[in-house]
Amino acid sequence: MSAWDAEDLDRIGRADEVEIATRRADGTLRPDRVVWVVRLGDELYLRSVTGRGAAWFRGTRTRMAGRIRADGVERDVAFADADDVYGDALDGVYRSKYRRFSGALDRITAADARGATVTIVPG
Repeated sequence: MSAWDAEDLDRIGRADEVEIATRRADGTLRPDRVVWVVRLGDELYLRSVTGRGAAWFRGTRTRMAGRIRADGVERDVAFADADDVYGDALDGVYRSKYRRFSGALDRITAADARGATVTIVPG
């Protein structure tokens, strides 16, 4: 897998809402789902606010692949399990980026969501 292009990384990292579509077992894309993505260094992360049971999150497990759209960028991507070593740092990035959505921040930084964190890498 390749690294992100600097411009794409900036644009996706700045976007408030990002659309992702996961690939089914047959390779077709599921409908887009709007998610919150954060950038930490040169990596992009996303979490399932409702944990590992969310349908779209389970979709990231099927083929570990999909597509992302944000701020004019559309790329095929792969999903990889994120190591919780960055959990506290990611909590901070979520709190900073999405502070105006205070009601949702407790859920996106809760244990269930932290356990459903993936890294998004160019496919």
